Amino acid sequence: MKRKRGQFDFDVAIIGGGSGGYAAARTAAAAGLKTVVIEGGREVGGLCILRGCMPTKALLYAAEVKHLAEHAETWGMRAGKVSFNFAKVMARKNLMIKDFADFCVHQLNAGKFKFIRANAKFLDAHTVEIGRADLTVSQDAQQRVPTKITAKHFVIATGSSVAPSPMPQLDEVGFITSDGAVALKKLPKSLIILGGGAIACEFAQFFARFGVKVTLIQRSERILKEFDADTGIEIEKVFRREGISVFIGTKLLDAKRNGKLKTVLFEQNGKIISVSAEEILFALGRIPNAANLDLENAGVKTENGRIVTNDKMQTSAPHIFAAGDCTGPHEIVHIAIQQGETAVHNILKPQSPRKMDYRLLISVVFTEPQVAFVGLTEKAAAARGIKFLTASYPFNDHGKSLIMEAKDGFVKLLANPKTGEILGGACVGPSGGELIHEIVAAMAKRMTVHELAATPHYHPTLAEIWTYPAEELAEKIRPV
Repeated sequence: MKRKRGQFDFDVAIIGGGSGGYAAARTAAAAGLKTVVIEGGREVGGLCILRGCMPTKALLYAAEVKHLAEHAETWGMRAGKVSFNFAKVMARKNLMIKDFADFCVHQLNAGKFKFIRANAKFLDAHTVEIGRADLTVSQDAQQRVPTKITAKHFVIATGSSVAPSPMPQLDEVGFITSDGAVALKKLPKSLIILGGGAIACEFAQFFARFGVKVTLIQRSERILKEFDADTGIEIEKVFRREGISVFIGTKLLDAKRNGKLKTVLFEQNGKIISVSAEEILFALGRIPNAANLDLENAGVKTENGRIVTNDKMQTSAPHIFAAGDCTGPHEIVHIAIQQGETAVHNILKPQSPRKMDYRLLISVVFTEPQVAFVGLTEKAAAARGIKFLTASYPFNDHGKSLIMEAKDGFVKLLANPKTGEILGGACVGPSGGELIHEIVAAMAKRMTVHELAATPHYHPTLAEIWTYPAEELAEKIRPV
């Protein structure tokens, strides 16, 4: 039965209080819509603040400081033996995360919209049942939560969780995930990491630099498979130099206990290899948090667990939108925020809809050297049949990086072979996550390699390295 507007409890109900959900709520409330956010997680703040971006980067920076101190002799310094207090490393991280999370809770409770700590399940296309969340709150507070809520529109932003392990044997042996890794009280002496993506690579270097014997086992033919092959090769070279054992192109076969150690058996190039360590870190991806929402009751379609949306962030139920990891296609915070804002814009202005544009897709991995790209990689361009020219330049021949003794890596540009417009950029090198934003800005304004090459860059800076591949491509491309 159709309801009139006045029959709904809220104009917009947002399920999930992380980055995408908060962005949607802030946008909706600012436009005068009666808005509610329903968050059922044990903690408030979303993956990025609580267990993802912020804690991992705090730990990685600590590892980088330790690494630089240990190699101070390079610059004529004598630091002596570098010791550390792991408890203090984690305590600093915990304090930072508490500050971020407290601010997030304050924003959600600031009164701009209603905030309910509870789980939600769809009863029909406009109604969700409110269930008791897995929280430590007073009985009185729980009783004040309504049992049902109706809304004219919904935005689902429930995030993601660690994917299940591919082998029952792993579950029997036991392992930690990224959630557990950022909450460790004590470092293991040795660690097997299953996976070769951003999470696996960041943790591999973090643990190795804190003295843990690390073995990384990747199923694909190279690590960081979402990037071009040259990126994975460069990071693998650095990992091996820092004492990390890397196995690529593998097939997991078994896992078992061997005394106090945990053992993983895998196949590589036809050989059966066995590796043992104190602990196993499972880093083989995440899955959308959508299975417990009873989406079928609302007519919302999913595909492989992910909520299906169009480029307006609209699901198969036109009044229900989704944002962030639960829908994809990219599990990145700033994209989740854009998606949440886009969803609410389209609720407000359906006659002039806004569409998500992933032309400026950015990805950063905070290893050292850092890895980043924006726009098209060579791999993606080739897969889509897009013609391009490319040029690169190494950091081991660049003034500022030589001063820093940061010689690993390179920058690379992709350009339209006729017009010279920049189609993509990649950076494997010092401060790569910062440097890539010069190309983000250039691509946002659809600059050509000719314009980038002609842009003044101060010397000596890391940023001026971009002018070298730009100049090379400018010489090859004569605009029509």
